[in-house]
Amino acid sequence: MKTYMKIHPLDNVAVALSPLAKGTVIHPESQAKAAIILNEDIPQGHKFALKTFVSGEPVIKYGNSIGTSTQDIPEGAWVHTHNMKTGLGDLLTYSYDKKPCTLQPAEPVTFQGYRRPDGKVGVRNEIWIIPTVGCVNNVAAAIEKASQKFVSGSVDGIVAFSHPYGCSQMGEDQDHTRRILADLVNHPNAGGVLVLGLGCENSNIEILKTFIGNSDPSRVRFLEAQQCEDEISEGIAIVKELAVYASAFHREPVSCCELIIGMKCGGSDGLSGITANPTVGAFSDILISMGGSTILTEVPEMFGAETSLMNRCENEQLFEQTVEMINGFKNYFKNHNQTIYENPSPGNKAGGISSLEDKSLGCTQKSGSAPVRGVLAYGEPLQTRGLNLLSAPGNDLVASTALAASGAHMVLFTTGRGTPFACPVPTVKISTNNQLADRKSNWIDFNCGTVADGTSPEELACHLFDFVIDTASGRKTKSEEAGFHDLAIFKQGVTL
Repeated sequence: MKTYMKIHPLDNVAVALSPLAKGTVIHPESQAKAAIILNEDIPQGHKFALKTFVSGEPVIKYGNSIGTSTQDIPEGAWVHTHNMKTGLGDLLTYSYDKKPCTLQPAEPVTFQGYRRPDGKVGVRNEIWIIPTVGCVNNVAAAIEKASQKFVSGSVDGIVAFSHPYGCSQMGEDQDHTRRILADLVNHPNAGGVLVLGLGCENSNIEILKTFIGNSDPSRVRFLEAQQCEDEISEGIAIVKELAVYASAFHREPVSCCELIIGMKCGGSDGLSGITANPTVGAFSDILISMGGSTILTEVPEMFGAETSLMNRCENEQLFEQTVEMINGFKNYFKNHNQTIYENPSPGNKAGGISSLEDKSLGCTQKSGSAPVRGVLAYGEPLQTRGLNLLSAPGNDLVASTALAASGAHMVLFTTGRGTPFACPVPTVKISTNNQLADRKSNWIDFNCGTVADGTSPEELACHLFDFVIDTASGRKTKSEEAGFHDLAIFKQGVTL
C-alpha cells in the first residue's frame, strides 16, 4: 500500500497518505535521488520536502505554486505553516487562454424522479414550510411537528426552514433574502409549499410574491399570521391540503440529463485534493458527458486556482464574468477591511493544508475537466446545462443553501474532518479518508479514502455516480435519516 504521493511530476513536496515516522526511507518516483530519509514525523495529509529549499523558494504541489518557503527547509522535513506562506497578492489582471475540452458525450441513464407540471424535475416530494421572517420560525416549527402525520405514500417529508432574516435588512441583504426564499419556493424538490408570513415585515408575502413570480395555487399557499385567529391550526390545515396535492405525484423514469448536482467541500484536509475532490470531479465529468449539470461554488476557495477555471470557460464572455466574480469577492473582503487570504481554517491546517493556494488547488479538483458553461450570481437559477460556477462564500451552510437555491437537486459535500449539517436538499457527505468514514458512519454517506489505498478516482467516480442515481431515486442520506435540514442566507451589510 502506498504511504505517500507525489501528485504531479513538477512537485517538490509529497503528501503522507498515512502517518510517517521520523527515519522512514522514501523512494520518490521519477526522481534521480535513490532515497530520502524523513527527519521528523509527518502526519497524515501533510507535506514533506523532496528537496532542500532555500528561503523564498516556491513550494510546488499539484504542479503549481502553493506558496513560498519562509526559511531554509532540509530535504525530508515537514513543510507546513511554520515554514511556508501564501504567495498570493490582491487584485490580479487575467488573460484568456482557452483550453480545449476532450470530454466525449455519453448515453444518459435514468433515475426515478418526480415530474412537475411546469416540466421541472424533483428528486424529493416534500412539503416545505418557508417563513418570510425569523419572527415566525417557532410557528413554522410547530406546524412542521404537528404535520408529520401527513407524511405517507409518495410524500417524502414535511420540513420547516428557519432563518433570522426578512426584516431590518437593507439594500442587497434584503434582496438576497427575498431571492433565496423565492428560489426555494420554486424548487422542484418541494411538491407543495406553505409560505408563512407575519404581516408587518419588510419581506412580507406580497413583496415576496414579486420574486416568486407565477405560481400554482394548488402547490404554493400563503398564510399571514397577523390575520389569523390561530395561525398554527390554520397552517396545519393548509399542509394537510398540500400533502393531498403532492401525493398525486409519483416517481417515474427521468433522464439524468435533468439532474443538477451542487459540489462543495468543508473541513478539508491534506487528502481532500487527492481522494474525494478528484473523485467528485470525475463524477462531474460523467454526469456532464450525459447531458447533466454540476455547480461549483466557494469563490474565496478558488483564489490561487482561478486561472484553471477561467481558461476552461467556453467563451470570452464567460471568462470576463469569472474574472468579475473573483475580483468582486476580493473587493468584498477589502471593503470590509479583511485580509483576502485569511484562509485556511484551523481545521484545514490541522489536516495538512498550509495556504489558500494549497486549499484552492485541491478544492477546484471537484470541477473535473468539463468546460465552464455558466457563471451564476448569488441566488440566480441555473439556465445552461453543464458545469456552472456560482458566486457564494466558502461558509458551508451559506454556500450549500446557495447551491440549492440555484437549482441543485442534491449537494455532494466532501470533508476530511466531518460535519452533521444538511442543506435544503439531500446533502451527501463524502469522506476523504478511511478513518473518518469508520469513526463517523452516522455522518458519512460515501468513502473516498480508498483512493489513498490504490483505487483510482475514475473507478470510484463510477460507484459515486451509481450512488447519486440511487439517492436521486429516493435513497435517503445520513443527514436526511437524522431529520437534519438547514438554511443559511448570505448577509453582507447593515442590520437595522
